[in-house]
This record gives sequence, structure tokens and C-alpha cells, in this order.
Amino acid sequence: RRELDGLPKYGSVTLNAVDPYTSDEAWISTADFLTPSTLALRDLSGANAAEPLKALPALFDASGLQVEQHFVTSKDGTRVPYFQISRAKLKKNGKNPTLVYGYGGFEVSLTPNYSAATGAAWLEKGGTYVLANIRGGGEYGPGWHQSALKQNRNRAYEDFAAVAADLTRRKIAKPKHIGAMGGSNGGLLMGNMLVQYPDHFGAIVCQVPLLDMKRYNKLLAGASWMGEYGNPDIPEEWSYIQTFSPYHLARADADYPPVLFVTSTRDDRVHPAHARKMAAKLIDQGHEVHYWENIEGGHGGAANNEQRATLWAMAWTFLWNELN
Repeated sequence: RRELDGLPKYGSVTLNAVDPYTSDEAWISTADFLTPSTLALRDLSGANAAEPLKALPALFDASGLQVEQHFVTSKDGTRVPYFQISRAKLKKNGKNPTLVYGYGGFEVSLTPNYSAATGAAWLEKGGTYVLANIRGGGEYGPGWHQSALKQNRNRAYEDFAAVAADLTRRKIAKPKHIGAMGGSNGGLLMGNMLVQYPDHFGAIVCQVPLLDMKRYNKLLAGASWMGEYGNPDIPEEWSYIQTFSPYHLARADADYPPVLFVTSTRDDRVHPAHARKMAAKLIDQGHEVHYWENIEGGHGGAANNEQRATLWAMAWTFLWNELN
């Protein structure tokens, strides 16, 4: 065993043997928040540097940007990591428009990746981007996922809220300049940020979300997720599920930040009724709601690049206008 130099400090690395029986050469694929995916060849038997072979083109100007990793202590004392991508000379005055993205479920790990859309639509304009590695995901293995299942689901939401609060503590952004975005299970996360932690955020984008957790198991693929959330038809399990069901937690007397719901008529995984019902209820209660339902596109919310561009331009513009 030995350490390999020349790899990104905060990045994703994949290593595969060229031929495990006759060669010490390996294919190394790397990517990070500021560098496109790159394929290199390296001889692991010596101190030879990697030989870059191919790379995707850079699609935004990353000059003057930096990547940091921070940790925050959640409500139950667990240390939660998050990545921050921002200007190297960022002024810590609490006024920086900042977007926090998260998922927190199904053992899905959110690792460093190169996003042309995030770079061009947010980072180039001076926005700060944060990737929260909350519980429910797989960043620290199965235990990180299992610690936020069923009756412990709110731990994921406590983690995300702690990240937002830490950005305020570190004077990166005051709550009115902090936005949150997530889709699918991450949309459930956004719904809970809206109704449980509204004072942490200035705007929320909630994409193809689960929101009515009383009926989620009766809609499309919902029954297959009861191992994650629990069975709302069992009274003992509904007693804890209702504590993270945004549709049932929404109140008319609360002060919620502006929210944009995005869904698709033809979503075959998470039924659009979740977003429809939640938007209707919040509008009836007098809250500021923006709603976009594409008539095709499935769970991705878009059927082609033109629709995808429209969807993302809408989300980024909404966030930029609300958080500045």
C-alpha cells in the first residue's frame, strides 16, 4: 500500500486495472466540482505520474473558485460533513446568495461532481453552492443510511437544517440569502425544510417530491419504499411518519419562504399528486407558491434537452431573484 499523489483533494476517483494479471498499469478516472471528468493511465509499480488521456471540456469559468469541506454538529451530536464551493475571496458578510443541495435517503452518496449547469448558472454569477452529506445517504456506509430510517427519519432533516444554520454562523449567508433544492426523496427533504425549518431559508425548490406521507404507499412505486419510511397504514408507524409528512404539517399561521414546486404529469415513480396537493393547500393557506408541471418527462421532469434547460433555468432564476 502507498499513497498516490496527483489526485484531487475533494473529488471522486475510480481506479481499474488494465490487466490484473500481467500489468501494474491502471485506468484512473477523476472528477471534482471544478474539473471535468478526466481519464488517465498510470503505472502503479513506481513513482510515475499519471498520463492524462482524455477529458470532457470545461463548460464554465472556474477561475477564482475554491472547494472546502466543513463539518457541523447535528442535533444529536453527530458530525455531518458538507462541501462548499465559492469564490476564494468570498466576503463573510452574510450576504452571499447560497444554495444548499441534499438528498439523504436510500443509501445514495452525494460525491463531488462536475456540473456545467451549476457552474454556469450559479457559481459564475457569484453564488455559493453547498452539497450536504446528511444521514440517510451512503457517504459513510450502510450505517449512515440506516441511522435515518423510519422512526429516525427526522435525523436527516436535522442534519440539513444544521448545515444551513452553520452557514449563518460562519457568516457565509443569513437565512434570507440561503436557498435549498432537492428532488424525489430530496423533495421530501425540501418539504420538511419548508414546514419544519422555514426560518433557515429564503427560498426552496422542491422537485418531483414526496409530500403526502399518509398515502405515498398507495401511489405508483410508493409501496416499495416502506422499508425506508415505514407503513402509514399501521397506526404505530403512522405515529412517527406523520412527524415528517409535510402535507400534514403545513399551517396557515406559519411564515414560509417562497417555494417552487416542479413535477411532471407523466412521472411514473413519484405521483404528481404530491406536488399538486401541497401547492393547492399552501395557496389556500395564503403562502407564496410557484408551480411548474411539465406534461411529459417522467421522474426527470423533462423529456429532452430543451425542456431540461427550461426547467433548470426556471429553478436557477427563481433562486437568484429570491436570494439576492
